[in-house]
Amino acid sequence: MIVRHSPFRLLSLALHRGRRSVSAKVAIVTALALGALLSVGSPSGVAQVAPAAEPGTILIRNVRIFDGRKAALSGISNVLVRGNLIERISTGALAGTTGTQVIDGGGRTLMPGLIDAHWHAMFVRPTPVQLLTNDVGYTTIQAGVEATATLMRGFTTVRDMGGPAFSLKRSIDEGLVDGPRIYPSGAMITITSGHGDFRQLSELPRRPGQLSHIEELGGAAIADSPDEVRMRAREQLMHGASQVKLTAGGGVASPFSPLDVSTFTEGELQAAVDAAGNWGTYVAVHAYTPAAIQRAVKVGVKCIEHAHLMDEASAKMMADNGVWLSTQPFVDMAIGATMGPNEQAKLKEVVDGTDRMYRLARKYRIKTAFGTDILFSSLLATRQGNSIVDMTKWYTAGEALVMATSTNGELLRLSGPRNPYPGLLGVVEQGAYADLLVVDGNPLDDIRLVADPEKNFVMIMKDGKIYKNRLN
Repeated sequence: MIVRHSPFRLLSLALHRGRRSVSAKVAIVTALALGALLSVGSPSGVAQVAPAAEPGTILIRNVRIFDGRKAALSGISNVLVRGNLIERISTGALAGTTGTQVIDGGGRTLMPGLIDAHWHAMFVRPTPVQLLTNDVGYTTIQAGVEATATLMRGFTTVRDMGGPAFSLKRSIDEGLVDGPRIYPSGAMITITSGHGDFRQLSELPRRPGQLSHIEELGGAAIADSPDEVRMRAREQLMHGASQVKLTAGGGVASPFSPLDVSTFTEGELQAAVDAAGNWGTYVAVHAYTPAAIQRAVKVGVKCIEHAHLMDEASAKMMADNGVWLSTQPFVDMAIGATMGPNEQAKLKEVVDGTDRMYRLARKYRIKTAFGTDILFSSLLATRQGNSIVDMTKWYTAGEALVMATSTNGELLRLSGPRNPYPGLLGVVEQGAYADLLVVDGNPLDDIRLVADPEKNFVMIMKDGKIYKNRLN
């Protein structure tokens, strides 16, 4: 006889039998987090999410399309979605089958769902202290609520650049939690005292085989030799990482990580590049300074995150080698609201370098992706769309929107066979994933529309499912 138990019964059995293996801990945390997510209501202040319709046939008619590739709107058009894909786009009439849901856009703008190329799904809501002291189950529940909020801001895909987001991704993909597609990196790989090493001095010296709390959570992995880097990279790939993330230089948020320090040696970086390349994907590195950028490019890293302190030589080197720049428009100190004085001083240096960085990226025509890197504040997360508006200091509205859609979609395809969503993202095209927004207005004329998604995004669709619809 086959006996089937609920997740909570399995949890009870695991506790009763005293299992304390890693797999048992994961099962316990997953059961707790899932049970809580399924039982709690929407918190006050968070937009109510409409029940997601089952994939079928949906006809969106009478819309003007921003296709994600060119900064222009089409004439009045109609779009037929079947399942999770765009089946047809036409300026002529389209007819669905019996049962087709028809949505009249009323001449509004239809555009691709937004993509954030540098996000930390697990690190948005908790403060640094909470992240290191909260139970991982509670942190996972926070991340699930934030994932829903992220989707309701019109971001249908995020590239997660560090954090234990694998279970959250799975829950979203299985329909247990509403949220964006996630391209996970898993634990950010760092060195002793590098960006991502959140240990206190009282925890030193490290004993062989000892893991810090942030490592136990899966937020970071400390590696101090090529062999350790290779192992940690392979562990993330085993979990399902779509790309591998290393911190190749100092960072702002880490208390013992000077901004000017280059961390990994060439041999250590090369070990990660080789491990990722063997899996058909790539390494992205956190790097601000010219030295950190150039060392990473030299060994075959394909994407530099941040680079706010780059110089002419490092910009030219990136351009000559076809290396991507995934960066963020840090225009003020708001992101440092929860940081200490030392971290805020480092942040000011980064903010001061933003203008030059973007000007060099334009000058050398570096392939540039858009992200936000919002950390430790649910309030800041509500301003996710404002970062696209901030881009207009260096780009036209159309260029900024293309970057946040089709250009970011191109970056995601670097994952090759490790791509968890191998269809087209960031475009409105036949055969692309049906990740779509209907905007009440023309964001090419007034990009500020994307900064108020609750008011201006009147329909939000991801994977052919409607999560918000104020049109009918």
